[in-house]
Amino acid sequence: MKNQRSIIKLLKQFWSHLSSHRKLQFSLLLLLMMLASFAEIVSIGAVLPFLGVLTSPELMFDHPAMQSFINYGGLTEPEQLLLPLTVLFAVAALIAGGVRLLLIWLNTRLSFAAGADLGMNIYRRTLYQPYEIHVMRNSSEVISGISAKSNGVINNIILPVTVLVSSFIMLSAILVALLIVNPTIALVSFCGFGVIYLFIIGLSRKSLERDSQVVALKSTEVIKVLQEGLGGIRDVLIDGSQEIYCKTYRHADIPMRRAQGNVRFMSLSPRYAMEALGLVFIAVLAHSLAQQDGGLTKAIPVLGALAIGAQRLLPVLQQGYASWTNMQGSKTVLEDILGLLEQPLPNYAGRSREEALDFRYSIEIDGLSFRYAEQSPWVLKDISFSINKGDRIGFIGTTGSGKSTLVDVIMALLTPTKGALKIDGKRIGVDNQRGWQAHFSHVPQVIFLADSTLEENIAFGVPRSEIDVERVKLSAQQAQISDAIEIWPKGYQTKVGERGVRLSGGQRQRIGIARALYKETDVIIFDEATSALDNKTEQAVMEEIQRLSPSLTIILVAHRLTTLKHCTKIFELVEGEITRVAGYDEIISRVEE
Repeated sequence: MKNQRSIIKLLKQFWSHLSSHRKLQFSLLLLLMMLASFAEIVSIGAVLPFLGVLTSPELMFDHPAMQSFINYGGLTEPEQLLLPLTVLFAVAALIAGGVRLLLIWLNTRLSFAAGADLGMNIYRRTLYQPYEIHVMRNSSEVISGISAKSNGVINNIILPVTVLVSSFIMLSAILVALLIVNPTIALVSFCGFGVIYLFIIGLSRKSLERDSQVVALKSTEVIKVLQEGLGGIRDVLIDGSQEIYCKTYRHADIPMRRAQGNVRFMSLSPRYAMEALGLVFIAVLAHSLAQQDGGLTKAIPVLGALAIGAQRLLPVLQQGYASWTNMQGSKTVLEDILGLLEQPLPNYAGRSREEALDFRYSIEIDGLSFRYAEQSPWVLKDISFSINKGDRIGFIGTTGSGKSTLVDVIMALLTPTKGALKIDGKRIGVDNQRGWQAHFSHVPQVIFLADSTLEENIAFGVPRSEIDVERVKLSAQQAQISDAIEIWPKGYQTKVGERGVRLSGGQRQRIGIARALYKETDVIIFDEATSALDNKTEQAVMEEIQRLSPSLTIILVAHRLTTLKHCTKIFELVEGEITRVAGYDEIISRVEE
């Protein structure tokens, strides 16, 4: 099981995904932590002379350790020690506080910057994954990883790790300072509180691991039900199924919140018990020291230093414990994030634009068979044919016959399980698939529209400053959508709404066709792309496309035969096999018979 990996191994794995720049910054942060610990030693050490001069200035004036300071300051009376030691104590306290404040600020800034790198890295790697992986995976898993889980890693892994390291360094510094004051009491108090925290850690380990799994699982389920409910809002409203989705959301959200609450309670609860025990310990210590020679006068400086040390020690112990608890509670989330971070990147990742592969003669499908997984049924079975450049090709068949899958293979989105896709005799594989895809424009049945302007949706993927406005308008004219756009008040600057909700189905499809034409590629695939158009509009669109360059290769997937009227060759698919290849007239005559 994946959760058997220790948190230390997971953190080492996570460290390897940080950039060199971030690693350097975290190393510098470690140096600042050491500086802060030194400031703690100075501030605690300054308590002894300060309290000593308040309670017994004569003893402090005669102390051997103070002679260099007295001679340097030219002091002649014990009372003259009060002002400089007060200033020294105040300065030490301010420096220690300032360094701690700077440490917290830098720690937080750096942790969230690393979290931003994390989310960007996951998103980038996900976008570069092969199409078959996207088909097999639920998008809520990735969205949860980029949003909720990456935030969880920031708050419950990155920040706690830095706090834990800082706490360890600070604990070491405080312990050194307390050992200087009174070794026996320092060791007893430190070991006593440490054993209690270790005992609590042992008791809570299994519970934290269980809650960690619940948080990781249910956070993905919450995203999933939100996507499904809001994405299918029309059907939800028509069917009146709001309460069903609310119930599903509640069943995912409540266990997640409960598990998060358990982790939070376990991280905070020891603090109050430790504060009470600390006060009891100081009271017992005060009583014990008061019984020794010199009474309270001699005991107060030592007791004050130990009290301030304990006041610093307990919060640091609690911070360290709370950080460990949060890390254990987010262990499964970290494993999920690491899985997304370790998605492989293809060789072409990061290149601005792949050089187009030569395409002069033909597209060849040679003995092609395809299935999505080893246990899945065959979607395409032993298909072979060729398409010459400039052909108008049609694919027909019933739903589930494999038409769209075949088109995805032609576009090199899917890799053949058997057989090959060849361009001018050259086999298409991982190394040259981007060069082949540079030839394509694709118009699917369901057009994705971003919540931006019509102009930006037609020139989809092109930075706004680089959009060719005249080309946008020409593409819209060819797609038979320009007349509708130009009568709207804002024209091409009209916002389409999320997923094009402010447009009709026919308008969305024509925007998709205009997008394909804007790219000016030499292969266009229409996958049921005119199904939402009326016959007249469809005919006008197809006639416009026919006027384009004769070297343009067009592949049409359709249910309506009339859509394929201008095709030079039509392939009929039945259950993943090509059963007939004929011209439009022959297909029509057989249908009429």
